[in-house]
Order: sequence, then C-alpha cells, then structure tokens
Amino acid sequence: MTNRQPRIEGIAAPLPRANVDTDQIIPIIHLISVTRDGMGKGLFSDWRYGPGGAEKPDFVLNRAPWRNATLLVAGANFGCGSSREHAVWALREFGIRAVIASGFASIFYDNCFKNGLAPVIIAEAATVTLQGIAERHPAEPVIVDLESGRVRAAEGFDVPFTMDPSRRRDLIEGLDEIGASLAKSEEINAFHAADRLRRPWVYSHKPS
Repeated sequence: MTNRQPRIEGIAAPLPRANVDTDQIIPIIHLISVTRDGMGKGLFSDWRYGPGGAEKPDFVLNRAPWRNATLLVAGANFGCGSSREHAVWALREFGIRAVIASGFASIFYDNCFKNGLAPVIIAEAATVTLQGIAERHPAEPVIVDLESGRVRAAEGFDVPFTMDPSRRRDLIEGLDEIGASLAKSEEINAFHAADRLRRPWVYSHKPS
C-alpha cells in the first residue's frame, strides 16, 4: 500500500442488517485458499447467488449502481462470529474500502486496519439515516473524510466519527503493520545504535 488517501469517496451500498457474522460475509466453502485471490466473488455468496450460481436480483450488491459500491453501510455488531480474516479480504477484493456501522466485532475491527479497510463507527440512528439516503440517492457519493473524522452524504448529512489516531494515520498513508513499522526506521536504527553502546555484549555474541 503506497497511495495516500485522506478520504474515501464512492457509492455506498445500504445493508440494514444487524449482527452480520463472518460466515455470512464469506461462507466457509470459500476458505479453501490462504490467498486473497477470488475472495471478492465469495463475498455474501449465500445472499448474492441462488442455485447454479445465478445472481439474486433483489440483493443490493447485485443491483446498479451498488454492484460498484466502494462503501457499505451496515447494522450493529458487524463482523461478529469467527475470527476469520478472510471476511475482510473478501470485502477488499470486492472493492469495499470502508464499512460504516454503529459497531463492529472487536477481532473483525482489528483485522480491518491490518488490511487497509476503514471501519467507521457512527451512531445507530445516523447509520439508519445514511442507509435511507443511500437508497434515495444511489448515485450520489458518500464521503468518509479520514483527516477531519466526518462522514458526509446527500441531504446535508454530516456526522463525526472517532478513530485511534495512529490507526487513522496508517489508513491515510496506506500503511499496513509492516509499513507502519518501516516508517519508523530512523527511530529503530537510533535505538539499536544506542543499545549497542549500552549493551555491547548482546551484539558481540557469536552462535556456536
């Protein structure tokens, strides 16, 4: 990840369901691989496809313009259930860059930051309002402004959200955990240099 993204903007798909668990996000049948390839096709597959793999026309991500959504507006406790990181992979591979909800399961929430997906928490009443706006103005973009900590949409919708500052920075800078560590290489090198002077015996040890 290298591109700076101070804000995420795009079509928002309304998914007014609470307690969406990771098995619904990516059913276990799609977990035969440890790579991300193809995970997007399996996203919500039990809801998106019928027998024989035909799309269910009433599911939001099978309808225009939401089949090109980059944001998802969900219900409370999104991502509950198992700890499978594949759920975040599937959302990212489909093209979702932010999920807006009134709450997330803790492990899913942590996995989002590890994979560059923004989990945005706003009040439950605000999520219901935003879902309605997304239905009424499907082609109007929703904006998640990571720098100002606000979500904006049509009809004058403008609400704040809070996020850990370091995690917010990593999303803006496009850094995963490794990238965030490498960004502190100067501090790490300085620590090693000082530690080498303070404890030279640690660095002079030669394995037998």
